[in-house]
Amino acid sequence: MADMTSPLPRRNGMTVPLPGHLHTHRDKLVELADLGYSDIWSAESDGADAFTPLTLAAAWEPRLRLGTAIVPAYTRSPACFAQSVASLADAAPGRFAIGIGSSSNVIVERWNGVPFVEPYKKVRDVVRFLNDALAGEKIAKSYDTFTVNGFKLGVRPEVKPSILVAALRDGMLRLAGREADGAIINWLSPEDVRKVVGVVRDAAGGAEREIVARIFVCPSENTEVVRNAAKFAIAAYLNVPVYAAFHEWLGRGPQLAGMWDAWKAGDRKAALAAIPDEVVDDLVVHGSPAQCRAQIDRYFANGVTTSSLAILPLDPELDFWNAVKELSPSAN
Repeated sequence: MADMTSPLPRRNGMTVPLPGHLHTHRDKLVELADLGYSDIWSAESDGADAFTPLTLAAAWEPRLRLGTAIVPAYTRSPACFAQSVASLADAAPGRFAIGIGSSSNVIVERWNGVPFVEPYKKVRDVVRFLNDALAGEKIAKSYDTFTVNGFKLGVRPEVKPSILVAALRDGMLRLAGREADGAIINWLSPEDVRKVVGVVRDAAGGAEREIVARIFVCPSENTEVVRNAAKFAIAAYLNVPVYAAFHEWLGRGPQLAGMWDAWKAGDRKAALAAIPDEVVDDLVVHGSPAQCRAQIDRYFANGVTTSSLAILPLDPELDFWNAVKELSPSAN
């Protein structure tokens, strides 16, 4: 099959926050840059918020590009969202990308008490609002999912941050290609990347778009231990409705039907047992460090432009920082 490598330069990123208290991370962030990592990407679910780890890094290590993967579109009001984005873009000119996504019904509705309705429209409206706000407009406009009356952003970053959309299926992928600067993707195999990148590129009409992939990796040759532990993570994510629908769309439905059926029946043990090893091997990079680096390279060959490695401690004997070094660009 044809190589889908993007003409954009390859960027090698790491997911943050790193293990340990945030105030202890300065030297480790410097070391990440020394090892050849170009980016760090934060997430927001039940740990640190998305902005604070990046704000610290903005001051501590100017070589790193900073990105959110992702901030939920629902959990901040529009004006507050714009202020957070503009402030970090102002603190790190040209080094910040804001990734926005719908998140999930669990995080948005169960944990934050916000109705998880019309996710496509909500993400689209936040993207449009941020573009309006960052352009310096005084906004008096009704978007489909909210209305803003008279807000004007008082912080004008020197460089407008890239806006990326976390996307799973066709609708969000097309939004990322059509109205944003790129897409953020996760929980997929290198081969799946071809399908999602094709949708983004088609929607972009030939314009270049960044494709950021969170890649789950555990550099360990303790195969059975890693696979068994990975099944817990896969079950936790792929039973969430948005991820279940994503993998149906990717064509993985027959492989996951047994897990879904057992999960719905309340039999968690049977659900884990029903996850095929080949699904684990598709979605979680594991093996020797050299094997892991080769598998990560396949994501790039199929259209990813930026990685955000998420090192999973699936093997109790895994040393996190040693894994960071073994997977680094300097190790190639």
